[in-house]
Amino acid sequence: MAVFKDVEKKSACYHCGDGIAIEGGLYQLDDHSFCCLGCQTVYQVLTARDMHSYYRYNSHPGKSQKNAPTDMSYLDESDIVQKLVDYQDEDRTIITLYIPAIHCSSCIWLLEHLYKLNAAVLASQVDFMKKQASITFKPDNLSLRGLVDLLTQIGYEPKITLQDVVKEGNRAHTHPLVAKIAVAGFCFGNSMMLSFPEYFGMDAFEKNYASFFGYMNLGFAIPTLLYSASDYFYSAWQSIRQRQLNLDVPLALGIFVIFLRTAVEVIGQTGPGFADTLCSLVFFILIGKWVQQRTYHYISFERDYRSYFPVAVTVVDEHMDRPVQLASLQVGDRIRVRNNEIIPADAILLQGRAAVDFSFVTGESKVIPKSLGEIVYAGGRQTGEAIELEVVKPVSQSYLTKLWNNESFKHYEKKFDTFIGFISKYFTMGLLAIAIMATLFWLMENNASRAWEACTAVLIIACPCALALSSPFTLSAALSILDSNKMYVKNTAVVEQMAAIDCVVFDKTGTISSPKSSTMLFEGILSLHDRKLLYSVCRHSSHPLSREIVHWLAEDRPLELTSFDEQVGRGIHATVGGQEVKVGSGEFVSIGPRQMEGTAVYVAIDNHVCGFFTLEQSWREGLSNVVHALEDKYTLHLLSGDNERRADALRAIFPKSSKLIFNQQPADKLRHIEDWQEQGLQVCMLGDGLNDAGALKKADLGIAVSDDINNFSPSCDAILDGISFGKLPLLFAFAKDAVKVIHMSFAISLAYNMIGLSFAVQGTMSPLFAAVLMPISTVTIISFTSLATRWFARRNGLT
Repeated sequence: MAVFKDVEKKSACYHCGDGIAIEGGLYQLDDHSFCCLGCQTVYQVLTARDMHSYYRYNSHPGKSQKNAPTDMSYLDESDIVQKLVDYQDEDRTIITLYIPAIHCSSCIWLLEHLYKLNAAVLASQVDFMKKQASITFKPDNLSLRGLVDLLTQIGYEPKITLQDVVKEGNRAHTHPLVAKIAVAGFCFGNSMMLSFPEYFGMDAFEKNYASFFGYMNLGFAIPTLLYSASDYFYSAWQSIRQRQLNLDVPLALGIFVIFLRTAVEVIGQTGPGFADTLCSLVFFILIGKWVQQRTYHYISFERDYRSYFPVAVTVVDEHMDRPVQLASLQVGDRIRVRNNEIIPADAILLQGRAAVDFSFVTGESKVIPKSLGEIVYAGGRQTGEAIELEVVKPVSQSYLTKLWNNESFKHYEKKFDTFIGFISKYFTMGLLAIAIMATLFWLMENNASRAWEACTAVLIIACPCALALSSPFTLSAALSILDSNKMYVKNTAVVEQMAAIDCVVFDKTGTISSPKSSTMLFEGILSLHDRKLLYSVCRHSSHPLSREIVHWLAEDRPLELTSFDEQVGRGIHATVGGQEVKVGSGEFVSIGPRQMEGTAVYVAIDNHVCGFFTLEQSWREGLSNVVHALEDKYTLHLLSGDNERRADALRAIFPKSSKLIFNQQPADKLRHIEDWQEQGLQVCMLGDGLNDAGALKKADLGIAVSDDINNFSPSCDAILDGISFGKLPLLFAFAKDAVKVIHMSFAISLAYNMIGLSFAVQGTMSPLFAAVLMPISTVTIISFTSLATRWFARRNGLT
């Protein structure tokens, strides 16, 4: 039996916008309501320093202060600080911090006015797209930990992971693409200017400079050819070496022929050449390449276990506890792991009660208790009191690291042929065939000069500039739509792969269930009187599970208690109207071997066990709608590492043809994906945990569903924010529409090529014709793809 209830809301927090429950009381200040003391405190800090503008730009711009702050004591260690900062001297320290909470203009305003909160901050600059803040501060007046504490206090806690410490090969280096675009753009503008007299007819005076203008244009064409277009020649050569034909082959061929004909005409004084066409072609296709790359800003798809592990861990010494960076952790070290902290290495439990959540590794949502002397594997999260452990394996040899580095999860080349990759093979062969036939025709007519002009004209006018732009501009526009709907894809090819999918496989824990919402379930029998007894007892406890039980029972007339005794970590023993009530662990209510695994709250009345409560993650909002929207067009399956406890509820949601498979290990999931692929299905896997890494990698499309997209994400092709899970059918439909736009833009490009080829094969194409037709086709393709993509997005309800 499960009951879902929404907590009644009275208003929204003025600072963060979270709902305020009536029963929780209200924090009031200056006629504003706050959800907690933390949000009220941030408001007080800002108003005390006359920083009201923070709330002027956006409503509820802040982040909730309900969560406990992260322990940052390791930032007092100088060796860790030196690896984090960008620059440091006696007067200033500069550091770039990743701050996931940045989301609006108010965030930018506040972070760039940090100096008003602390005079030791000299300057701060925010990169909104990357969610980074570069902060300069005085190290004598403000430590790095003090700076992080300041940011945390105002709701902008930085996310510092082990990958920030281990930076080798992790820094983004400036790509030379922008420089190549700049060179091509400079040459394009100048060559076009020098070509205007030729286009519109030169008078006698200007004709004296025709030769000079020609050599100037040839001079502009040389750096464009050798520098700006160099990547296309390299790519074409590599493609030919591998006996393949990609789109760069006809592009490189067209660029070279344009330059060759320009050089022949200018040096031979037979014409002005096509230098402006060459420069414009290279400039526009480089712009398309830049647009294709510009959408990947702040999501890391190459994260490893280091981004999930803490930067430092507390080592217990004889004299005092001290933070030690993870790389320095040795076998035999005694470490302390507090509530909600990650266990960084395989270790033996020495002290405390361990209740470890391994859902990230195993995919199973239950919390596993550990006994003293038992090995606790790395990757689990301690959910109870602080515990002490002794490290038995280095971090590099832990179970989690081995799982991440498992060779069975690697080297899966996803051989997906994009539309442009498919069409380029035939386009190149067709282009060469037309050029050869036109050349042979004019040679048979004994007109060698016309044969040369026809051959080069075909290669120039049919150079697939518009075709090369259609895909990147369409898919880049599609990426911006997906990004605005909180789906972040690894590259543009993923959009086309989404359109080809015909089988969708779901993981359970954290994928179709939400880690941020839970449902209290009861297995057993409670009479109406038993419910009143239980409600009367639990309402006197402040334990979170007791509060959940009170909400679940929803009674309003409590009975008077005769006695009440709550034992921390065990349970409650109370007497109500002469009846004895026990609520707590299996051991506490004396059920012995019947105790089930995981977190369970048992209820016993007069020594009779009525049943037990479990706290289960709720299904994601809109799960039924998502499944029903997909079932007509896709084959649907479920692979879960969890048990079959909720199988009946899932069978009611999924269609009868779906396979619901439980108790699956990582290798089992991978094997099922392979089986479905062997049946000819294009498989999309939706998962979240590290145990899904192999399946996500092996699937034709791997989507990681995460409620915090900035947390560790396994190898995948896309990350879907949990709040956008309900949009999944719309996103798949939009991907199909984006591919339609590519096909339509190809048809437009082909039409332009047919028009141009009709002149080219006759050998009568003028430089003016090429200079006009190619830019027009380019502008048409760019405009059409951008407008059509956004129209489809509106039609699918994504804008």
